Amino acid sequence: MAIDKKPKLMKTEFSLSAPRAKSVFIAGSFNQWNLSAHPLKQDKKGVWKLSLPLGPGRYEYRFLVDEQWQNDPNCSSFIENPFGTLNCLKIVG
Repeated sequence: MAIDKKPKLMKTEFSLSAPRAKSVFIAGSFNQWNLSAHPLKQDKKGVWKLSLPLGPGRYEYRFLVDEQWQNDPNCSSFIENPFGTLNCLKIVG
């Protein structure tokens, strides 16, 4: 009898340099595009950071910086969204 293993969650880092921003959130397929579920914290250098435990898979996401959508400048993979813009693509695992 096979034992069902839960997929291993991996600590996945997100960061954005935005020294003048007042607030930065991340929304994506991992949180049903909830705009307020995951606020990032700003360090002394103006870099906003967040670490999320994500299972293996493909995740679309974008940053919400002071209520304006922004892509991750560190992301190299993108996928078109239904609004005619691009979402960042993070592959975990």
